[in-house]
Amino acid sequence: MSRVTPPDPEHSVTTVLEHVTRELLLESVCGMVDIASPTGGERPLATWIADTLAANGVDAAVQPVDAFQASAAATVPGGDGPSLMLYAPIDTFTTGDESLDVPAASVAWRDDLAAHAVVDGDVVEGLGAGNPKGHAAVVMAVLQAFRASGIVPPGDVIGAFGAGGMPSFAVPGVGDPERVNTGHGVGAALLLERGFTTDYAVIAKPGWHVLHEEVGLVWIDVLVPGLHTYAGSRHRLPYSNAVATAGRVAIALEEWLEGYATRHEHETMQPHGIVSSVHGGFDRLAASTPAQVRLRLDLRLTTRQTPSGVVREVRDEVRRLSEQLGVELQVRQVAAIPATHTPPDSPVVRAAVAAFETVAGHPHEITMGNSGATDANILRMRGVPTARTGMPKVAATPDGREIDFTRGMNLVDLKAMQQLAEVLVRTVMLLPGELDD
Repeated sequence: MSRVTPPDPEHSVTTVLEHVTRELLLESVCGMVDIASPTGGERPLATWIADTLAANGVDAAVQPVDAFQASAAATVPGGDGPSLMLYAPIDTFTTGDESLDVPAASVAWRDDLAAHAVVDGDVVEGLGAGNPKGHAAVVMAVLQAFRASGIVPPGDVIGAFGAGGMPSFAVPGVGDPERVNTGHGVGAALLLERGFTTDYAVIAKPGWHVLHEEVGLVWIDVLVPGLHTYAGSRHRLPYSNAVATAGRVAIALEEWLEGYATRHEHETMQPHGIVSSVHGGFDRLAASTPAQVRLRLDLRLTTRQTPSGVVREVRDEVRRLSEQLGVELQVRQVAAIPATHTPPDSPVVRAAVAAFETVAGHPHEITMGNSGATDANILRMRGVPTARTGMPKVAATPDGREIDFTRGMNLVDLKAMQQLAEVLVRTVMLLPGELDD
């Protein structure tokens, strides 16, 4: 009986990458950027992704969450090797709606906040061009390249484009007003529950490295009491301004949070926290003080912490502040996603690291001090060992504009997209060999 020589993995990688052209990457990212996809309203983009992939011969479908929110999923059939999910979320940090994004994200409207792609050389600018749409566009291109090349991957490759990937509650005026659970990984969870569970996963999110673990998060409200009264009666009635007290509490908590991150640093994770918002009082009635002001906190946590433990730690600090300020502060947990970990010797991590090293041309160095959370936590919580890799943020715009956090989300470099595509293709082809070790 004659033996069949297995295909050369390097030849397969080269053949697939020949189809990951600049034009394909540009078309994919611009198509995504031009469709607004705020958390809760991703269905038009999910439909475009599925339709585009299907038109190019990839088996793809929309997975509805509700009438307004949906994910997309696509399958490139492979051999009998392990199945691999290439995952990217598709909702954006801001919405593309000036009335919702200004002044919270920017004091004035700017072009990069708009759902409109602008190309300048190798740089594409527009809502979510870098995070998450540039990464999702790379996953799209890789799926199409496998299909066009005729190369059969070692195992099934699932492209998953998840709705609700941002750490967000429902966005006012977006999607179904009756739903509150539109963010925090709802699309990823449903994809895994309803037909798209895989042996392993790679999530494409910013960062030119490979990560095997991520912090989780806990959202906590601190309720600050006061007395509802009238400006004209401040000198005649008991007076306790919850707004002023909330300011003191916010400053004290911000200072406390600096030490929190240091105290809980573990492995690659350094869990930071912020006081993110303040809510209270009548905007229409500046003549009065509110009876209560709410401060909202986001605290990150490591795999050595639990959400309930973090709540207790905050409650202890708030109790101290209550005594110091002479007010009865309350603490309430409003959201939680645990931190998760995939062993660094897991086949998917080893494959991703090996792929990265080939593309980068140098040994991979583990990035420390990480405090960002993604849907990788959702995938791992559902039992799928997951590695994270992605692109570096654009370092400079062609016209020299300052790149703040928001603009960094809204810029992507086509050359970096090409590099990420190679990392993903190589990871697909390396994974069975890693399993055999």
